[in-house]
Amino acid sequence: MSGILEKRFFTRDRGQGVLHKLWQVPWLFVLLLCAIAACGYVALYSAGSGPEAYASKHALRFGFGLVLMLSIAMVDVRIIARFAWVGYAGGIAMLVLVLVAGNVGKGAQRWIDVGPLQLQPSELMKIMLVVALADWFSRATWERVGNVFFLIPPIIAVLVPMALILKQPNLGTALITCMIGGAVFWAAGVRWWKFALVLGAAGAAAPIAYSKLHDYQRQRILTFMDPESDPLGAGYNIIQSKIALGSGGMWGKGFLQGTQGHLNFLPEKQTDFIFTMVAEEFGLVGGLTVLGLMCLVILFCYVTAIRCKHQFGRLVAVGLGTNFFLYVFVNVAMVTGSIPVGGVPLPLISHGGSAMLTTMLGFGVLLSVYMHRDAEFGPVRE
Repeated sequence: MSGILEKRFFTRDRGQGVLHKLWQVPWLFVLLLCAIAACGYVALYSAGSGPEAYASKHALRFGFGLVLMLSIAMVDVRIIARFAWVGYAGGIAMLVLVLVAGNVGKGAQRWIDVGPLQLQPSELMKIMLVVALADWFSRATWERVGNVFFLIPPIIAVLVPMALILKQPNLGTALITCMIGGAVFWAAGVRWWKFALVLGAAGAAAPIAYSKLHDYQRQRILTFMDPESDPLGAGYNIIQSKIALGSGGMWGKGFLQGTQGHLNFLPEKQTDFIFTMVAEEFGLVGGLTVLGLMCLVILFCYVTAIRCKHQFGRLVAVGLGTNFFLYVFVNVAMVTGSIPVGGVPLPLISHGGSAMLTTMLGFGVLLSVYMHRDAEFGPVRE
């Protein structure tokens, strides 16, 4: 069996050892990730008034994630494609396990214990979904992608994890999962009018969906529309976030000098509102610097998609790039009051092992695509 796998997947890499593959790694991209993680370390150092509370754990998790990312990058992308649906099935199993025996925190059941780590399977599921959808569409001709019946299985593949994530409940992640799936569908060549039909149906169903929301979810929407209506209750978080953002000015108050954060006015300063800590202490310049680094990561994802010669890699790169973009967009829009508040971390910056693990795992798959962008896949299905 090992001989067959070697002949099938490694013919072009014969004689190339691990050192040769490490030479092919885009190290500027790795340094870019290190720079973002370093910004996270500084912000978490300030949030915890020292390294012990958050920053040290952040550094250790990033170090582990770096090893994980490079290890996955060494794997031939065709092997990843081969086991795409196995990974998808594993992700679904973990989502079911969360509902059966997951840990409850802040009114939601979203985590399972994996050794010393609390894992949020919904984050991992987004990576598995991208890889599975990429495998499905990469093996079909353009004409077959246009067939409505061909789209039924991938639509079900998106709806199943969405439904399980909504049961946790986690509306924000469920919507992001749907948008990531939509990005892969779009990149695969699904016609625009089909998206228009789906959006129209979603708009028509919006009043019904709103009536089915939990009380706290409806409250978040109402608070978004008028946070000053309850400044000491539901509107407190976003009001304090805006105060911190504005008080930072152009250059910020200085490292460890942020009053909103250090006087504990700023809620969840180490997780959801970590960008506010950055903006208060380093100002508009610091916030834009972090966002600029994030934009370079997103750009690398889409450039990889353009340069990749096989459809599987293109779709994976688009899906993972969209996932990272939505992480950043939703978190920053949330803390600036542009969208309702939800529990979405800022990747590589916020405190949290699950988000760090899944982010680095996704980048490992992306690097595998990049390093094997010229790989030859089998013929597409007619």
